[in-house]
Amino acid sequence: MSKPETEKPRKDVLRETDDEARRLARGLLRSARFGSIAALEPESGHPIASRVAVCPDMDGTPVILISNLSGHTAALNGDPRCSLLLGEPGKGDPLAHPRVTLFCHAEKLERGGEAHHRMRRRYLARHPKAELYVDFGDFAFFRLKVERASLNGGFARAYSLAESDLILPADAWVRLADWEPGAVEHMNEDHADAVKLYAEVLAGKPEGNWRLIAIDPEGLDLKAGDELARLWFGSTLSEPEKLRPALVDLAKQARAKQAE
Repeated sequence: MSKPETEKPRKDVLRETDDEARRLARGLLRSARFGSIAALEPESGHPIASRVAVCPDMDGTPVILISNLSGHTAALNGDPRCSLLLGEPGKGDPLAHPRVTLFCHAEKLERGGEAHHRMRRRYLARHPKAELYVDFGDFAFFRLKVERASLNGGFARAYSLAESDLILPADAWVRLADWEPGAVEHMNEDHADAVKLYAEVLAGKPEGNWRLIAIDPEGLDLKAGDELARLWFGSTLSEPEKLRPALVDLAKQARAKQAE
C-alpha cells in the first residue's frame, strides 16, 4: 500500500495588520449602533446569540445596556466571556461588507459611579429612546472589555487585531472626558452650522438635522435620526486643550470644500 501524500501546509489567510486595517476596525466600532452578542448559556453551555444596542466609551470599548430578565444577561453573569459582531451589510452581497468580531470579557458598571454617568449620557445621545428604561432597576450597563479581534474587511481581507489596535490607553482620553459634555453642548447650541458641515460636507452624509453626540481623542460622532457619521481628526489629540483648534480646523476644511 502506497503511503499517503504529505499534506501541504495551509497558506496563511491573514494579512499583516496595518494602519488601514486598524482604522477600518475602529471605524466599525465607533460607528456601530447595534451588534450581535454571543455568550454561553448557563444551563446548556451552548452559545446564545442576541442583538444588542451598542455605544462606545471614550476609549472605544463597546458598552451595552441590558435587562436582568434577558437570557444573555444570565449568560454573562455566569461566564463573562463573550463575542460581539459589528458591521452592517449594505447593497449587494452582505459578505462583501466589512465586519469585526470582538472577543471580550463583560464587566458590569456600578450604578451611580463616574463611568455609569458618562455612559448614560453617551448612550442616550446615541439611543435616545432608551431614556424610557435606562434608569429601571433591572437594567445595567456592561463594558465589553476587548481582548482581541478578528476583522474581515471583505473578500480576502482578513486580519487579527490586538486590544491595543482598537482601544485607547487611559492617559489618552481621561482628561478629555471632563471636557466632552461641555464641548458637545457648546457645538450643538452655538455652532450648529459647523456641525452640519462636518456631517454633510466632510463625512458626505445626506442633509439632515445633524447633532454632535460624542467626542473622543480620535474624532467626532454625529447623528441625524437613525443616521450616524464618524469624522476623524487629522491626528489623535494628545491633550484636551487641542480640541478647540481641531474643531476650528475641521470647520475651515468643510467651508473650503463647500466653496470648491
